[in-house]
Amino acid sequence: MFEHASIRVSNMEKSIEFYTKLLGLKIVKRMEIAQTNAELVFLQDPEAKGATLELTFYRDQTKFFQADYEERLFDHLAFTVDSMEQTLEAMRKQNVTVTDEPYRLNPAGSLLAFVEDPDGTLLELIERPKEQPRKKR
Repeated sequence: MFEHASIRVSNMEKSIEFYTKLLGLKIVKRMEIAQTNAELVFLQDPEAKGATLELTFYRDQTKFFQADYEERLFDHLAFTVDSMEQTLEAMRKQNVTVTDEPYRLNPAGSLLAFVEDPDGTLLELIERPKEQPRKKR
């Protein structure tokens, strides 16, 4: 079973605020790692149904560089939202970069959009049609 994904952040508090206030995640665990002088925060949806997102802040990291999209190895993280319109409205008020405006792959499909988190990590937002539950694999 997929456990979690970890992304590096340049400002832990700013990232926590983004993921909790704008995407509704909750802090599950916060800890220090003395061996690497790092702080970890684990976030998950309030119902604990999805995988955990680990935010990692290395205090000794002096350079933080997000490659241009075409040069990245990591593509994106995806989050289900109840209302694309409300989510994007709240994000725009916080000056979040919207890289791809909402669109559908087919007329009856999910509504998709892409945004960047405070460090430029690409996030896919998915609003599923009300009659289309997430398929289990």
